[in-house]
Amino acid sequence: MRPIKFVLCLIFIVQAGIASSSINDFSNLLAESELVFSKPENYEELPPGANDVLNYEKAIRSPDQQLEIRFAIRPINRMTIDYEDPHGAVPDPNHIFPLVFESLISRLSQGRYSPSREYSSEDAKKYFNADWAAVAVFDASPEFKTNFKQGFALALHKSRVSDAYIVFLYNNYSEVKPLIDQAMTSLTYRE
Repeated sequence: MRPIKFVLCLIFIVQAGIASSSINDFSNLLAESELVFSKPENYEELPPGANDVLNYEKAIRSPDQQLEIRFAIRPINRMTIDYEDPHGAVPDPNHIFPLVFESLISRLSQGRYSPSREYSSEDAKKYFNADWAAVAVFDASPEFKTNFKQGFALALHKSRVSDAYIVFLYNNYSEVKPLIDQAMTSLTYRE
């Protein structure tokens, strides 16, 4: 019974955090989470959104309309875990990022197979100034409220600071791969 409750808790953490951008705008979240955002040139700003899979605080779309990128930021100090254990062994929010990522990818893909891989700690630091990073590809769930059929997710974690999720949405990977490559480091941790 405990593992199911824990997975539900992970989903709650991914959903929680920042539901209302009127309270905390994206710039404040960046500062609180020690992140830097560099918008790719000529991308159109879209409104933040909420859905049953992942609430996100910022979204942008490529000039050719073939790629949409959604950003979700979760400061560690805002995470709460509702977990019942008679021994009081509640997981530390700073240590659950791989499980949250797995849970998120499962929801983004409606549980279908979604290949993923973790970056080495050296590459996570080199490319994103993160302590941990991972990527996964998936077929997008209709519950994510997108007209795009495929996705690529990048998760970043900085110890004791925050988690960040960048979701790239598209219909044809080979057409948008150069755009994804250019935008991969649009969200990084400060030096």
